[in-house]
Amino acid sequence: MISLSDIPARPSAWITPPMIVLALLLLAAPYLLPAVGLYQYLGIEIAIWIGFALGFNLLFGYTGLHSFGHGAYLGIGAYAFGLFQHHVTVSLWGGLLAAVLAAGVAGALVGAFLSHRRGIYYALLTIGFGQIFWFLAMKLHSVTGGEDGLLGIPRPPLTLGPWQVALTDNRALFYFAAALLMIVVVLCWRLANSPFGRVLQAIRQNETRARFVGYEVWRFKWAVFTLSAVIAGLAGSLLAMAQQSAYPDVMSLHQSGLIVMMVLVGGGLVSFWGPVLGVVFYFVARDVLGGLTETWLLWYGLIFMAMVMLRPEGLAGMLHNLSRRRPALKPTAVSAPATETA
Repeated sequence: MISLSDIPARPSAWITPPMIVLALLLLAAPYLLPAVGLYQYLGIEIAIWIGFALGFNLLFGYTGLHSFGHGAYLGIGAYAFGLFQHHVTVSLWGGLLAAVLAAGVAGALVGAFLSHRRGIYYALLTIGFGQIFWFLAMKLHSVTGGEDGLLGIPRPPLTLGPWQVALTDNRALFYFAAALLMIVVVLCWRLANSPFGRVLQAIRQNETRARFVGYEVWRFKWAVFTLSAVIAGLAGSLLAMAQQSAYPDVMSLHQSGLIVMMVLVGGGLVSFWGPVLGVVFYFVARDVLGGLTETWLLWYGLIFMAMVMLRPEGLAGMLHNLSRRRPALKPTAVSAPATETA
C-alpha cells in the first residue's frame, strides 16, 4: 500500500490542477445537484464536512494520531457561533472568530494532555475528552439548551465594506461555505507540503526516530491537534448557520466515528484528496441508499468493512493504482514518474 510519504509534492505550488477542478465543481454544484435529483442543501453539507475532514486528516492521515472524539470541536464551534449571535451581537465575522477561538482553545487544552501520549492511550483520551464535552452540552441547559439544542441561530449577512450579501438563501450560503472551503484546502495543502508537514509524516512513520533526530515531537503533535480543532470549529460555525441551530448530537461518539469512516473510505491515509472523495461518497450513499431502504447505514457499514479489508488504500488509492497501471497497457508509451497525485 502506498503512503503519503511515497507521494512527491511540489512545495512551490499554491494552486494545483485538482484545486481548480474542485473549485469548478463547487461553482457548478447548485446547478448539478438538482439536475441529478439531489437537493441544494446537500451541497452545503458536503462543503462543510469536506473542510472538517481535511483538517482532521492532518491529524489522522498525516501524523497518524487516532482521534475518536473530534466531533466535540465541531460542536464547540457550532455552539460558540450561536451563543455569540444570541448574547453578543448578530455578526458573521464575529461569530466565525468566536467559533474558531473557542474550538482552538479547547483543542489546545486537550492537546496539552494528549501530546505526550501514544497509541491506544492517545486514542482513549480523545474519546474521554470528547465525551466530557458532549456531556457538558447535554447538561448545561441554561447555556446550550440541553437535549433540545441551541435554537433560533440567525444567518448574519456577509458584510464586505459597503457591500452586504444576505445568506438566508441556501445557494448564497453554499457559495460562502465553498469559498471558505477553498481557503481551508489551500491552507491544508501548504501545510502538508511544507517542512512542518514532512515532520508530521516522519512522526507517523516512526515517532521514536523523529524524536532521536532532534524534533520536539510533542510540540508538533500539540500544534497539529490544535490546528485540526480550529478547522473543525470553523466547520461547526457553518453547520450552525446551515441548520440555524446547534445540537449535542454532533459532539457524540457516533458523529466522531463518521468522520473517521469518511477519511478511511476516501483514502486519507494515502492521499491529500482522500477525505474529499470519502465525504462525497458518504453523503451521496446516504441519500441514494436512504431512498431505497431505511437500513442504509447497515449497507454503508458493510461497504466500509469491505473497503478496510480488501482495499485499505481507499478510493483515492484505488484511483491512483488504476492511473499507474494504465500506461502498462501501451507498451510503446514511455511512462513518466508521477509528480503529484496527492
